[in-house]
Amino acid sequence: MLIIDSKDCENIDKALKKYKKKYEKSRVLNQLRDRQSFTKPSIRRRTQVLKAIYKLQLNNGDFDVK
Repeated sequence: MLIIDSKDCENIDKALKKYKKKYEKSRVLNQLRDRQSFTKPSIRRRTQVLKAIYKLQLNNGDFDVK
């Protein structure tokens, strides 16, 4: 549950903006999408490894863009 402390003089738009930021940071939507379908642990590990390799290649400048 997200709780936003709003002051009496605070605008409703600012409170909504704070709520949206807290919602994005809590990653609720990502968790819901992950739970919609089951992914095997081996596939989950494989995607993590591929993502790590991609990041390393970007940082090292070894990535070839064709």
